[in-house]
Amino acid sequence: MAEAFAGTWALVSSENFDEYMKEVGVGFATRQIASVLKPTTIITVDGKRVTIKTQSTFKNTEQTFTLDEEFDEKTADDRNVKSIVKIIDSKLVHVQKWDGKETTLTRELKDGKLHLTLVMGNVVCNRVYEKH
Repeated sequence: MAEAFAGTWALVSSENFDEYMKEVGVGFATRQIASVLKPTTIITVDGKRVTIKTQSTFKNTEQTFTLDEEFDEKTADDRNVKSIVKIIDSKLVHVQKWDGKETTLTRELKDGKLHLTLVMGNVVCNRVYEKH
């Protein structure tokens, strides 16, 4: 199932990203840079092992994990979080927890595009990627 997400994806639209970053606790300077970037996400799948690489002119990140198993993650904004990624209703659902807080990153395929929905509290951000 995760194989459907494999590929190279380029950001084409983003809505409410600055508000989401504020809610997560990202500082002003980093938000200013991140809000103008158009990152590329590369997803590779090998059975239950998934690697998600995010590349931009500002910062590159890479996470390799096993579906349904908790792992330690250092986010692009330098948070140390406990994460778990599961497939729920054909969606790749990534939950990050740190300091009593929690955010959910849901990746879903619609009309050949990758839709990433970021939720923190009452703030919802939608980012859409096209396959390259």
